[in-house]
Amino acid sequence: MEPERDRATDKDRIMVRDKDMEPEGSERDMVREKERDKDRVRDMEPEGYKVREKVRDRVRYTEPEGYKDRDRDKDEKKKIDLLTCSHNTTTEDNRDERYFSICVPLYEASLIGDWDAAYALLGPHPEYVTYAIDMDYSTPLHVAAYAQETEQTKDFVEKLVNLMTREQLKLKNRFSNNACCVAASFGNMGIVTSMVKKNNELVNILGSGGHPPLHNSAKQGRHETLRYLYRRSPNLDNIEYWRDDKRKVWLLKQCVEYGFFDVALQIVSNHPQLAVEGSVLGVLAKKTDAFKQDCTRCCDNDDDDAWRLLKRIWRDNIMRKPTDEVDNILKGPRGRIIRHEEVGHHVYAYPSRILFVATEMGNTLFVVELLRAYPGLRWMTNDDDMTIFHVAAMHRHLGIFNLLYELGKRKNTISVEKDKNGNTMLHLIAMTSKNVRDETSGASLVMQRELLWFKEVENMMLASFREHKNNRGETAYQIFFEQNRDVISQGVKWMRDCMVVATLIVTVAFAVAFTVPGGYNQESATDTVPSGNNQGAAIPIFIHKPSFLVFVIADAISLSSASTSLIMFLSLLISRHSQRDFIHSLPKKLMIGLITLFISVASMMVTFSASFFVLYNKDLKWVPITIAVLVSIPVFTFIVQQAHVMWDMIGSMLCSRYLFNPMKHKLYKRR
Repeated sequence: MEPERDRATDKDRIMVRDKDMEPEGSERDMVREKERDKDRVRDMEPEGYKVREKVRDRVRYTEPEGYKDRDRDKDEKKKIDLLTCSHNTTTEDNRDERYFSICVPLYEASLIGDWDAAYALLGPHPEYVTYAIDMDYSTPLHVAAYAQETEQTKDFVEKLVNLMTREQLKLKNRFSNNACCVAASFGNMGIVTSMVKKNNELVNILGSGGHPPLHNSAKQGRHETLRYLYRRSPNLDNIEYWRDDKRKVWLLKQCVEYGFFDVALQIVSNHPQLAVEGSVLGVLAKKTDAFKQDCTRCCDNDDDDAWRLLKRIWRDNIMRKPTDEVDNILKGPRGRIIRHEEVGHHVYAYPSRILFVATEMGNTLFVVELLRAYPGLRWMTNDDDMTIFHVAAMHRHLGIFNLLYELGKRKNTISVEKDKNGNTMLHLIAMTSKNVRDETSGASLVMQRELLWFKEVENMMLASFREHKNNRGETAYQIFFEQNRDVISQGVKWMRDCMVVATLIVTVAFAVAFTVPGGYNQESATDTVPSGNNQGAAIPIFIHKPSFLVFVIADAISLSSASTSLIMFLSLLISRHSQRDFIHSLPKKLMIGLITLFISVASMMVTFSASFFVLYNKDLKWVPITIAVLVSIPVFTFIVQQAHVMWDMIGSMLCSRYLFNPMKHKLYKRR
């Protein structure tokens, strides 16, 4: 910091400059009044910001060209000095000079973390750390709090915090947020740490909307900041804001929604009464990605935070409640009123039943855990009179559907139960699932997967119920063929397109076989020509080069593989497309046709590249190398784009026989 003598000199210069601009009056009175104004600014609390009236519209720190409009405010009688938070008593030119020489440089330095530039202003005038430097009444610490967090900005904030007192860290901007609230919202962990270490009270100071920093970080999904702030105040009951259980439940739900299961576990451990809140379990039921592991391996794995949270909520808390309370929790929030004309009364619908929400999402581990502790849930029905197995079949969730095999002979009874529309499980399977179309590539594979599901449920049902009609008078077979008619037409169109590509490759490969690079030598081998012939045998000029051999072999592979692909797709088009063909024969032919098509495309590109190596064998070797690299790009792109189709076909062929696995037990392990 500068010596006191230099400070006094700067102050005298400001006094002389202001004296020339002020109306007539006593110089001594003017100096005293100015000193009193500065003292009021230094001691001003956050409420002091209310003194300011409106800030000029031209103030835009990131758009300097906006300052061209400053002349439109000249007619105002009173101005607010953005730097000193007091009524301006100087001319407008002086005010602009102070603004551009102090506010703008300090704002820019705080935004990028330039401590040298900031300290050039804060060193002589440490009181500037409490002044507002933008239209939102943000201090330099506010500006640094919402900047991009880097090592430079964290170092800047740490040094800036050292210049400030504990009380100055509480200063708020126009939105009633202190810098800690701002940093928590933006997830600037290092900045929050620096401020909280100096003043731990910042954790509990309310900001905009009456919310503390912990609320802001949870709302914005800032994991590291949320975890740090919660560790600084683990017992929420000691904080007035969090004494309302609804707010604690909201915090717990946010943690589960964003996948912060470690923080959620800490909250449930410290506040076990929150675990019986059904809405929290409902949010966890939708987190399918958190339970992707195999059920038989991870149901006893305490290292998985999601599994530990589910166990803590379900086994250790909810299941200790009376049965009626457990049923009410699993029902979820009450929905619309359903009118029953037959019985003359109304009933409430529960569209968010937790068990059925998990089933619709395919959250197998969640369902398994609930059924293990509460076996009676397997017979529970939703508002449409469906069990979880009906819902799993309708959405094609194989993991939950396979639990049906662990019920023994009862599975035959469940499969024939009807929903409120008279549909059996076979009717529900007959309706095409959007999940199958989204997860399966190719119309033929979609048809294969649908047929496998249909045949499995058909074999499970009693023969007398297979022709059962629903309330609309439709059998499951009628619905199935009506729903999948467009799938067959799409598959035929797709195979025709592949045939066109294979035909073009066959044509090109056949023509290339007789148009070799370099041409033929007509004069060679004349000695081997029988007498009476006027023309010798044509031999390729570059026949002895290794690159020519590569050219010939690649062309032969391209021709043979393209021909095989063409034959496969042709046999698919003229086949009868029966159900048995879709399950086994058609997928095999389709896989062979696509594999040979891929090989033909790749070998055709090799043929093209090899021809340049034949022609430019000695000179200009960079030409064939460059062409080979360029040619490989479309081949690689084509293979990458179509690889998922190939993997789906291979997986479909290998896994179709083991799609339904009655011997794999998840609910109860056999000893």
